[in-house]
Amino acid sequence: MRLHHVQVSCPPGGEDAARAFWAGALGLTEVDKPEALRARGGAWFRAHDADGAVTAELHVGVEDPFTPAGKAHPAFVLADEAALDAAGERVRALGCDVDDTERHTFDGHVRLHVRDPHGNRVELLAADVDPGRRSRRSHPPGA
Repeated sequence: MRLHHVQVSCPPGGEDAARAFWAGALGLTEVDKPEALRARGGAWFRAHDADGAVTAELHVGVEDPFTPAGKAHPAFVLADEAALDAAGERVRALGCDVDDTERHTFDGHVRLHVRDPHGNRVELLAADVDPGRRSRRSHPPGA
């Protein structure tokens, strides 16, 4: 078994804001929905590796009434910490929330929690190439 896609929701008419976030800020590529599903609204996005293989797929579906996902969330692994920080800045530039208070709370990773323009929670992670920094912060020299 493998994961095919994750779906988040947006309110009616929210597709352009979703595009600005998922494609603009996070760099996913919008792909055409199947003809039979287009009338429902929404948008589909994919991430690809250097060889063009799909590495992640996210569907944005329209819900009315809409309630953002507050706890449930997709999590995307970025190439490195620089890519993580750059994505966080692009999300901030859209006016969306970026929370780095849990940056060093997940062993082996650094991470951010962000909110898309509709308030859905999204986690962005990168491998932590300096995992000892958390223990140095918890136990500073001379402590």
